[in-house]
Amino acid sequence: MKLLHLALAGAMMAASFTAPAFAASDANTMTIQLKDGPVVVQLLPDLAPKHVKQIKELAAKGEYDNVVFHRVIDGFMAQTGDVQYGKQGGKSFAPARAGMGGSDMPDIPAEFSRTPFERGVVGMARSQSPNSANSQFFIMFTKYPSLDGQYTVVGKVVSGMENVDKIKKGAGGNGEVTDPDRMLKVTVGK
Repeated sequence: MKLLHLALAGAMMAASFTAPAFAASDANTMTIQLKDGPVVVQLLPDLAPKHVKQIKELAAKGEYDNVVFHRVIDGFMAQTGDVQYGKQGGKSFAPARAGMGGSDMPDIPAEFSRTPFERGVVGMARSQSPNSANSQFFIMFTKYPSLDGQYTVVGKVVSGMENVDKIKKGAGGNGEVTDPDRMLKVTVGK
């Protein structure tokens, strides 16, 4: 089961996000087109080379296009990337199962770092096994220190966070979304 398993206990602290102070590499720039506009993510292969490589391969094959945000928790994160069950118009689209699948590529061993989970950070979703990340990822709405060192950081939003904020939120504690928003198109590089 490829769900992001998190304890929602504790107070969440709002954090402002400052764009990283490094030059963006076109080859490591991922653009996610949402209904409200683009989100540009600087992928971080120095932190997670295997995860970034897999994301780039999936994006290049169009696997992320039309994939829903199946789990969105206001004040926490928006999760997407289930290319098996979460692709609208896909052969195996199953809204009730979205979040339980991955891709036909192998799971990836954990690449944990000291990079903190704060607003705009993109991390890989996984099951309880640290080495189970595959295709799903999440974008943080706020700082969440309990994730630090427990999930692989793969990137940071450098523009379009206001569009992420507009993604339809889920109901209840698990954040499952009825009639979810989706990634219309995902590309890497210019």
